[in-house]
Amino acid sequence: MRIDLSGKTALVTGSTQGIGAAIAAGLAAAGARVAVNGRGKESVDAAVARLGSGSGGVFFAAPGDIATDEGAEAVFAAAPDVDILVNSLGIFGARPALEIDDTEWRRYFDTNVLTAVRMTRHYLPGMIERSWGRVQNIASDSAVAIPAEMIHYGMSKTALLAVSRGFAKEAAGTGVTVNSVIAGPTHTGGVEDFVYELVDRDLPWDQAQRAFMREHRPQSLLQRLIEPEEIANMVVYLSSPLASATTGGAVRVDGGYVDSILP
Repeated sequence: MRIDLSGKTALVTGSTQGIGAAIAAGLAAAGARVAVNGRGKESVDAAVARLGSGSGGVFFAAPGDIATDEGAEAVFAAAPDVDILVNSLGIFGARPALEIDDTEWRRYFDTNVLTAVRMTRHYLPGMIERSWGRVQNIASDSAVAIPAEMIHYGMSKTALLAVSRGFAKEAAGTGVTVNSVIAGPTHTGGVEDFVYELVDRDLPWDQAQRAFMREHRPQSLLQRLIEPEEIANMVVYLSSPLASATTGGAVRVDGGYVDSILP
C-alpha cells in the first residue's frame, strides 16, 4: 500500500509534541507540506526545526492560540488554504467530578471542541470548492467510556464525535471526508505525568504503565499504552485518496479498549 500526499498541504493543530507531532511527521513522510501549530512562536519554530531535522519532510510554522479569535486568525494567515486538517489540540487532566467548576467545564469545551469547530468552519468551504479534502478530529475512547476521574474531558470528546458526524453531512457528496479517530490511552509526555497522578510515583515507568492499565484501563486488549506513531498511521491513511469511501466515521485506534462502544 503506497500513500502519496505529494502536492497536499496539511495543518495539524497542537502539533509541537505528542500525538500531534507524530501526525505531522507521518503526513510529511507521505509527501505533504505540513503546517505545525502551537500557541507560541518559539515552541512552534523549535518543533519545525526538530521535525525537519534529517527527515526530508517539509514543515512550516503556523503559531497561534486557536482557542482565541486572534490566535485563529494568525493561523489562517500562515496557512490560508489546506487540503488536510487534523484537529489534534486537546487538554486533559484528572479531577473529581464534583470539584469541576463552571470555568473548567467551559475551558475543556472551548479548547477540545470549539477549536475544531472554528478550524473546520474556516477550511471546509475551500475543500468543498476544490472537491477534495480531509478533516479529522482526534477523539478518544473517553468519548464513549467516560472515565470517572475526568468526565469533563470525556464530555468534550463525546461532543467531538457529534461535530465530526455533523460536518461530514455538510460535506456529503463533495469529495471531502470528515472523520474522527478514537485514540486509546497513548504514551506521551503529558500522559506520563497523568499516569503518575494515579499510581505510585516511585514506580519505574514500565511498572507504572502496567499498574495504570491494570487499575484504571483494564478493558484494554492491548494491555499497554499506544505509541503516538500508531495513531499517526491511521491518520495518514485517512488523509489519503485510499480512504475516499470513509466519511462520517469514528475510527478506532484504541487497543481494543471497549467491547460495546461501536459495532
